[in-house]
Amino acid sequence: MTATTSTSPTALPQGRYGGKSDQEADRKLKVIGAVLAVLLLGLVAWLGGSYLMTATKLNGAVPVFNPISDTEVQAELSVTKDAGTGGTCTIRSQAADGSVVGLLDVAVPKAGTTFVQTVTIRTTARGTTAELMGCTPGK
Repeated sequence: MTATTSTSPTALPQGRYGGKSDQEADRKLKVIGAVLAVLLLGLVAWLGGSYLMTATKLNGAVPVFNPISDTEVQAELSVTKDAGTGGTCTIRSQAADGSVVGLLDVAVPKAGTTFVQTVTIRTTARGTTAELMGCTPGK
């Protein structure tokens, strides 16, 4: 029988596996992670700021609506806006099955900071809702 002695080296051979230790690799990964985190936060801040800067200047709602007949729905359009800003708001009416039965574009004048108007939406079938699709500032 041959006797073998097992001795484990306490250190790696010099120059064989590179000069970086695990601590140096961990430090490098932490720096890369921190840089990426800062870039991501910057992107989120930039996108949020651009969204707030380009937010619509017309904010509307349809707080009240009433189906008058099988061909008409009456709705109240309420808009808050910046003074001197006009535009168009679109209201739609849907039937009970969800199909769109009427659309109406309402012109919002530039004067004042609020605009409230009761409008009548002509429908192709009985409308059960009236909802604001959105408001677009004029040019």
